[in-house]
Amino acid sequence: MSFKILQNRLSRLTFLVLLTLSINFSQTIAQTAPATGADPAVLAKGKELFEGNCTACHAVHKVKVGPALKDVNKRRDITWIKKFVRNSTKVIKTEKDPYAVALYAKFNNTEMTSFPTFKDDEIESIVAYITSESANVPKEDNVAATTGGGEVKADKEDYSDLILVLTVITLVLVAITLIVFITVIRKYLKDREASLDEDDVEVVNQKFRLSVVLKSKLFIVCVILLFTCVAVRSCWVGLISIGVEQNYAPVQPIPFSHKLHAGDLKIDCGYCHTGVYRGKQANIPGVNICMNCHSQVKEGPRFGKDGIAKVIEHYQKNRPIQWVRVHNLPDLAYFNHSQHTVAGGIECVKCHGQIDSMEVVKQFSNLTMGWCINCHRETAVNGKDNAYYDRLLKVHDDKVAAGIRKGDMKVEHIGGLECSKCHY
Repeated sequence: MSFKILQNRLSRLTFLVLLTLSINFSQTIAQTAPATGADPAVLAKGKELFEGNCTACHAVHKVKVGPALKDVNKRRDITWIKKFVRNSTKVIKTEKDPYAVALYAKFNNTEMTSFPTFKDDEIESIVAYITSESANVPKEDNVAATTGGGEVKADKEDYSDLILVLTVITLVLVAITLIVFITVIRKYLKDREASLDEDDVEVVNQKFRLSVVLKSKLFIVCVILLFTCVAVRSCWVGLISIGVEQNYAPVQPIPFSHKLHAGDLKIDCGYCHTGVYRGKQANIPGVNICMNCHSQVKEGPRFGKDGIAKVIEHYQKNRPIQWVRVHNLPDLAYFNHSQHTVAGGIECVKCHGQIDSMEVVKQFSNLTMGWCINCHRETAVNGKDNAYYDRLLKVHDDKVAAGIRKGDMKVEHIGGLECSKCHY
């Protein structure tokens, strides 16, 4: 094989490596293999349950509303964990478990939401996921500045940056190796120029010219391809995010702390949002509701007298407070709060996050159609002490007994995925 042919092949290989290196900068690596030997399906299920039910209060490597869960399997046995997850109040207040009582006191007497419907295998999958994540190096948390104070924005833990850096380093080393190899071969043949044919002599003596590379068709095609990939990806990400207002936290006309009212003072959501258990809309509270307390309470620990004075002024002038709505659904979508909170038994935190820890309320969930559909697929129908579902549960149990369908009755099994349920 002549040196000219060899050089052409190596040059093409080097160029492809450099092109791959460039493309890697425009890609995001979303997932990595699990760090433990656990069944990937179990880990995936555990991650799904953890992110859907636990991340509002817990993280693996950091303290949030509740304790960090790293190595929880080493601190408590699985029997204790199952009992605590299903009914933490019973473990703390009835059984007076010393560890649970100490934990309760450490976190300002905050009770963990109970999950009585969780099965053994579901809790075990969550613990397996936490165990897997415990071995991983935690990623730095992003701190988002908000009006009225900073709050920690929880990110899903991944190692995309590390993977990307390692990929880039590997490709750079391969490119350098190829360049060095070509240089050594060129120098070797230069010393033996007399024995080479005319074509190889021409190649050995030619000089690198950047202008020739920049004008080459291959380079131009690769640049256009790379630009097109980046542009298409950017457009796609932009299009799928239209109308998604996750983390939206508008400035309100009067400063209001949900952490103080719902968290410290333990005011039930239904006291201010009067329709949350009774109607389609949860309702933005009117000034009359505010005055039930603030006719007597004229100064607050967060904002002093100024904020409450504005509330009183609106009341005296019979003028509603123009609160800025945070959670909005398009008019084409039907959503009934009471159907979810009463019939479904869904806790407010499922959709709205840990409101009682927010100084400034933000939209916790993305509220997209896919998010709602996934919830309907994963959420078991809450039929305990609920006569509304008695017949449905009986039919479902009969089908399970007959071997027609296995597993819990999910919302999707009672029409939760029908278009007309939400679009009418």
